[in-house]
Amino acid sequence: MADSTPPTPSGAQPPPDRPVYVIGGGPGGLAAAYALRARGVRAVVLEKSDRVGASWRRHYDRLRLHTTRRLSALPGLPMPRRFGRWVSRDDVVRYLEKYAEHHRLEIVTGVEVSRVERLPDGTGWLLHATGGRELTGAAVVVATGFNHTPRVPDWPGRDSYPGEFLHASQYRNGEPYAGRDVLVVGVGNTGAEIAVDLVESGASRVRLAVRTVPHILRRSTAGWAAQYSGILVRRLPVGLVDRMSRVQAKVTMPDLSAHGLPRPDTGLYSRVRQGAIPVQDVGLIDAVRKGRVEIVAAVDGFEDGGRIALADGTRISPDVVIAATGYVRALEGLVGHLGVLDARGRPVVHGARTPRDAPGLYFTGFTNPISGNLREMAIDAVRIAKAVARDGSGRVSRLPG
Repeated sequence: MADSTPPTPSGAQPPPDRPVYVIGGGPGGLAAAYALRARGVRAVVLEKSDRVGASWRRHYDRLRLHTTRRLSALPGLPMPRRFGRWVSRDDVVRYLEKYAEHHRLEIVTGVEVSRVERLPDGTGWLLHATGGRELTGAAVVVATGFNHTPRVPDWPGRDSYPGEFLHASQYRNGEPYAGRDVLVVGVGNTGAEIAVDLVESGASRVRLAVRTVPHILRRSTAGWAAQYSGILVRRLPVGLVDRMSRVQAKVTMPDLSAHGLPRPDTGLYSRVRQGAIPVQDVGLIDAVRKGRVEIVAAVDGFEDGGRIALADGTRISPDVVIAATGYVRALEGLVGHLGVLDARGRPVVHGARTPRDAPGLYFTGFTNPISGNLREMAIDAVRIAKAVARDGSGRVSRLPG
């Protein structure tokens, strides 16, 4: 990894050509920087923390990729075989560090970009960054991450809740919760894995609050990874995939209706198109069947005395509440004024496409496809680099040789 000082602020005479700035030093940003470098384009990664892969370092200890090692590598560097098929969080971090070093990427740490604006002459972009810096780039790749800012619902009474409350982003392992009664709110992949981790770590009681019943898949069936199916069906009609997945679920998954998890009444791919990714089973099914994880209704609010009101009218009083309620992209301050976000705060385009009124502004890593997020970011990186090299000819800084 090579740290460098950002270019001269825009108050000085700008150079005749400019680098491409990549905002974010996670997988998407590093992949884009390498792909640009491979095409001879100078790319500068701006990372607000002091190291690459900051969000991966904050994930809980037991996390492993739900996508295979071979299909999770970024362009230009395979993941080592010793990482195994399902790569651990720590090995992902090691890989990202090695990736930046191996490709000699130009990375500036400790710099946070707060706002991106078009240059008045329309030839590039002005980035407002830490310390009053104003950086000018020929193009910008926004790769600040899918899991950027923890989201906590505005539950009535939560601010006065006397018990222990934390977002899943603060959870590391189940050791501090051994012998305690824990409620996990949210049944996405994170909530499901934390619930299982708590059980295995000796929590006295684990309840999982569910508002919308999820689709649950085996991570692998007879050696066939669920990711492979995701890749094969991604371009098929939504209704067809819904029907196929319904049949597959009946064959491969037990009916958990008696335990509070009936089969969903909407199709799997229909849910995916709305942004809801299936839960990949890493122990939740067995834990629910054995009663070690209890399914309860969604949280409606917090009441006096540490009680929590559930949607079915029941009241519970756990020792700890862990909100696995997801994240928001938090792009409004950065690019919201450019008209490039939809009503839910997501980029209107991603990959090699740029917004109609913002040519040269690219987004990567803000989708969560069933074919694998890392795989899609790797594909996006190559496409973005090709588009920049084509559309930015004569404006972008070129590497020597």
